[in-house]
Amino acid sequence: MADFEALVAELERSYRETQERLSDPAVFNDHREAAEVGRRLKELETPHRLASEWRQARSDLDAARDDGDLRELVPELEERLAELEEELKLALVEPDPADRKDVIVEVRQGVGGDEAALWANDVFRMLTRYAERLGFTWEPISASPNEGGGMKEVVFAVKGDGAYSIFKWEGGTHRVQRVPETESQGRIHTSTATVAVMPEAEEVEVDIDPADLKVDVYRSTGPGGQSVNTTDSAVRITHLPSGIVVAMQDERSQLQNRDKAMRVLRARLYELERERQEAEMSAARRAQVGTGERAEKIRTYNYAENRVTDHRIKLTVHRLDAVLQGELGEFTQALTSEDRRRALETVA
Repeated sequence: MADFEALVAELERSYRETQERLSDPAVFNDHREAAEVGRRLKELETPHRLASEWRQARSDLDAARDDGDLRELVPELEERLAELEEELKLALVEPDPADRKDVIVEVRQGVGGDEAALWANDVFRMLTRYAERLGFTWEPISASPNEGGGMKEVVFAVKGDGAYSIFKWEGGTHRVQRVPETESQGRIHTSTATVAVMPEAEEVEVDIDPADLKVDVYRSTGPGGQSVNTTDSAVRITHLPSGIVVAMQDERSQLQNRDKAMRVLRARLYELERERQEAEMSAARRAQVGTGERAEKIRTYNYAENRVTDHRIKLTVHRLDAVLQGELGEFTQALTSEDRRRALETVA
């Protein structure tokens, strides 16, 4: 109890100091610092509220123990105090610094030929509809359709406070089990699409030496390989130290394609560094809920059974249509809760 009292006191001190900083004219006049302090205060609001409830619950428990008429309330108050302590510990788990960032999402067809490309397009629509439901905005960056009406690859950005904290759970392999429209025998096929979710990095966060870049320009091509542009507007950028290659051809202007390619390159390099740091610091934690790696099967969508199963948390829902319309909130909440519990165990 004494240790928890010290934790609550430290939290109250941090909350008070953050409030004071926010009202400091020097901070107020620095927009970047004011925004950072404001975000920190927002992060502390829930833990601070729980700390206040904990103090009140502990006071009520002490009073009940000392009052014969209230002693029958002691078990109930003890249970409430324990619940508040657990909630407060979870609320104090340090968030991922990238959680507040916008994201760049890459969806690619996996195994399954044309059906996999159609499924990749379905996953793309599901994720953009989820973004719209959350009030986020999204913008297309590049798309590579195939001749069968699907997508070989599609890249888009999602903008909104906390976008990465939500969309990071979509990274991995999405598997579908359904009868393709072209299947005359009614046989169920299994296909996959892979999703990569990366925080969008600012230029100041990823220092790219121009000497490390190899830039090639060429003419844009359509799904069948035919040239669709008479100028060399398409851009391919190779980051020599990492070997990462980003190609962009959706815009008519070479400059616009280069800008988009650099956005994707910065995001990939930022994520590469994050993965390296996480591998060093918290491999155990990442293994608990799943790494989010593209090779890892995270979810199965079974059309015949109207079923969606998330394999990381063993959660199954029987409302496939709603999920494909972007109703992914139940999965996000469950994955976030599990991750925080595991993080708390790791800290403990």
